Amino acid sequence: MTSTQTAKPETHVGAMPVLGLLGAILSVQVGAAFAKGLFPVLGSEGTTMLRLAIGALMLAAVLRPWKVLPSRKTLPWLAAYGITVCAMNMLFYAALQRIPLGICVALEFTGPLFVAMLGSRRLLDLVWVALAITGIVLLSPFADARSGLDPLGVVLALAAGACWGLYIIFAQKAGAELGVRTSAYGMAIAAVLALPFGFSAAQPYLADPHIMAGAAVVGLFSSALPFYLEMLVLARMPAKVYGMLVCLEPAGGALTGFLFLHEKLNLLQCAGVAAVIAAAFGTAVAARRPVSLPA
Repeated sequence: MTSTQTAKPETHVGAMPVLGLLGAILSVQVGAAFAKGLFPVLGSEGTTMLRLAIGALMLAAVLRPWKVLPSRKTLPWLAAYGITVCAMNMLFYAALQRIPLGICVALEFTGPLFVAMLGSRRLLDLVWVALAITGIVLLSPFADARSGLDPLGVVLALAAGACWGLYIIFAQKAGAELGVRTSAYGMAIAAVLALPFGFSAAQPYLADPHIMAGAAVVGLFSSALPFYLEMLVLARMPAKVYGMLVCLEPAGGALTGFLFLHEKLNLLQCAGVAAVIAAAFGTAVAARRPVSLPA
C-alpha cells in the first residue's frame, strides 16, 4: 500500500477512520499470508511478479495514471521509486519464504523507523533507536539458536526494510508532482522489472484458474483494498494518530501468521516484535509526518 497524501492536521478522529486503517493494515497481512500459500507452487519470485502485475492493473483501473503524465524532472525519481518497489517486494517475499510473517514484518518495519529518526537531535530518540536495535537482536537467530530461524531470511527482511526507507524518500519526491498516481506508475514499473525474475516460475500456471485466483486475492488484499481504505482514512485522520496506528503492523503480521499460517513465536521473538512496535510508537508520537505503508 502506498499513498503520497498526508493525514489531516486536526486532532479529532472518529471510529470509522480508525477501523478503516486497522482494516488496511490487516488486509496487507492477509495478502502476505495468501502469498505465502502460493510459494510452494510459484516460489517467491513468481508470486511477487504476479502480485505486482495484478496490483498494477488494479491501481491503474482505480487511479487512471495516464491523466497526469510525469515531467522529465520527475522521471528519475519515479524510476527510482519503481525500482525500490520491485526490490522491496522481491526481498520481502524471499524473506517470508524463510521466516515467520510476524518476524518478517517487524524486521522490515525497522527501515522506515530509522528513516523517521534521521536528522533528529533529541536525546529521547536514542531510546527509540536502542529499542529498535534491541528488537532486531531479539528477532535474530543469535538470540535463540534453538528457534531455528533462517539467518538469510533475517538479512533479506532487513534489506526489504532498507528498501522501504528509500521507498518513502522516492515516493515523496515523485509524489510532489504526481500525487496518488505515483503508486500506479511505481507498481507498473515494478511489475515490468519483476518479469525476468518471476515469469518462468509463473508461466506454467497462467492458465490455471485456482492459482490465478489466489494471485488475484494477493493483489486485492495487498494492493487495491488497503490502498482504497488508506485513501479514505488519510482525509479524515490526524497525522499523529495515523502514525501511531501504523505501528501496529508488526503485531498484525504476528497475529495473521498465527491465525492463517499457524506460525507461533517464542517469548524472545514476541519481545522483539514488541520492542519494534514500542520504538515505532515512540517515534510516531513526536513525528511531524506519518510513515506510509509499502506498496
